Amino acid sequence: MATGLLLCLGCAQTMRAQSEKKPTMPTRHLSAAEIGEDTLKAETLVPADTLVAKDKALTAALPDTTKHHKRNWATWKPETKRALWLALVLPGAGQIYNRKYWKLPIFYGGFVGCAYAMRWNNMMYRDYSQAYLDIMDNDPNTQSYNQFLHLGTKIDESNMSRWQEIFRQRKDRYRRWRDLSFFVMVGVYALSVIDAYVDASLSEFDISPDLSLHVAPAVINNGQNGNLLRNTGLGMQCAITF
Repeated sequence: MATGLLLCLGCAQTMRAQSEKKPTMPTRHLSAAEIGEDTLKAETLVPADTLVAKDKALTAALPDTTKHHKRNWATWKPETKRALWLALVLPGAGQIYNRKYWKLPIFYGGFVGCAYAMRWNNMMYRDYSQAYLDIMDNDPNTQSYNQFLHLGTKIDESNMSRWQEIFRQRKDRYRRWRDLSFFVMVGVYALSVIDAYVDASLSEFDISPDLSLHVAPAVINNGQNGNLLRNTGLGMQCAITF
């Protein structure tokens, strides 16, 4: 009887321990497809108006590459440094950048005229230099100076020194004019650079429409007492309004 009672107590304790144990569920990892499906399900719960508002906000934040902004030439102003460097690199490029095309014939005409003058004077200098060398030597075979003489003019011992001085002066003159043509060309180049720089700088200078100059006759009094006609005079009065 005691043995049966002990067995009954053991079975009851065993059944109680099994009932107190909690069942453990196996861990399950979600796949990428399932995560995407869950995300889509979550997005479907968001109202449509909210999604449309988000799309418009993203579209406004992104730059619109389809629109091409055109430059407004009415309000465009050239940059001073860019105009200066363009004029230094290529003569006339500064005027083109400043959109002052009417100045191009002036500067290019100056360059062409100086180049022609330099070439012409250099050619004449070489011819007169050779003629001066021929007239200074005593070789009768070298008489290139005869091409510069008028018809019927001959050089002999009586006028040799005078013609030598004439050829020397002409040689020096054409050499001086050749060098002067080169310096004038450099001056035209410098003037084109300065013009481009100043023109770009003055493009930002605001001139008031009220700026005006008034010139009118005036009676000038020297401030001395006495004869009114003697101490007064007529003149011009200038007034600047700005």
